[in-house]
Amino acid sequence: MSEVATTASAITVAVIGAGGKMGTRVSNNFATSDYNALYVEASPAGQERIREAGRELTDIDTAASTADVVILAVPDVILGSVSEQVVPQMKTGAIILTLDPAAAYAGLLAKREDIHYAVAHPCHPSVFLERTTPEEWADTFGGVAAPQEVVAALENGDDEVRAIAEAVISTMYAPVIAVHWVTVKQLAVLEPTLVETIACMVGEFLKEALDETVNGVGVPYEAARAMLYGHTWIALTNGLRGSNPFSDACHIAMGYGRESIVKEDWKKVFDDSQLDEIIAKMLKIDAVKR
Repeated sequence: MSEVATTASAITVAVIGAGGKMGTRVSNNFATSDYNALYVEASPAGQERIREAGRELTDIDTAASTADVVILAVPDVILGSVSEQVVPQMKTGAIILTLDPAAAYAGLLAKREDIHYAVAHPCHPSVFLERTTPEEWADTFGGVAAPQEVVAALENGDDEVRAIAEAVISTMYAPVIAVHWVTVKQLAVLEPTLVETIACMVGEFLKEALDETVNGVGVPYEAARAMLYGHTWIALTNGLRGSNPFSDACHIAMGYGRESIVKEDWKKVFDDSQLDEIIAKMLKIDAVKR
C-alpha cells in the first residue's frame, strides 16, 4: 500500500453517508477512536444529525481524495452511482469499504486497478452471547456495548492491506470479537441467503405463528408468548449446539412440521442462479454483472 499509512492515528477514514442509520452507527465509533474521521452526508436531515453530534461535515470530493479508507455507508441501491463519483478521486493504494456484499457481488462498483476493495458485514451479537450488563442486553444490533463478530471479504490486497482493513472494521463495528475473512461470493451466500432468506424469514414466521395462536386459536397472549420465547431458546440451543436431544415425541412433531411447512426443494436457495436473482431484486437491477 504505497500511499496508505499503517497506524490508526495516521489513517484518515471517510464515512460517506455518515448521517444515515448505519453511517451514524459507525461514525459514533470512529469519533472515539484514534482515526482521523471525515463525515460526508448529502441529505439535509443527515447533515443536521452530524452537526448535532458535534462533528464537522466534509464535501465528498475532498473526502474521497484525502482518505486512506473510504466507507460507503449508503443504501445498496445507490452504491454503484456513489462509487462512480468516489472511486476516480481516490488516491492510489486506498481502500474502498462497503457494508454489504450485494453491490460488490453484482459488479456494480466502479473499478480501478490501483485501489483495494473490501466488504464487511456485522454478524450482530450472538443469541448465545453471555451478556453480563444491562447495556449489553440493550444492544441487540451491536456496535455499542455487546461484542459481535464480523465477516469480511477483500477482493485484492496483501497482508498489510488486510491488516489495515481489519483494524478499521474492528473499530467501526466495535466491540468486535473476531473478523472472519471469506470471498465476496461466500459473503453474499451468508447475506442474504443464510441470514435473510432463511433466518430472518424464520424469525418473522415465528411472529406470524404467535399471532395465529393468539388471534386464531384464542390462547392468551402472555401464555403463548412465554411458551414460544422459552421454546425458541431450547430449539436454537438444541438444534444449533446439540445441547440436549429433542424427545422422541418432539421429533415426530418436528417431522410433521417439516412435511407440512418446508418445501422439499428448499435448498435451491443456495444455487448460484437463485443468489443472482435475489440480489438483482434487492438492488433493483435487471441482472448481476459478474
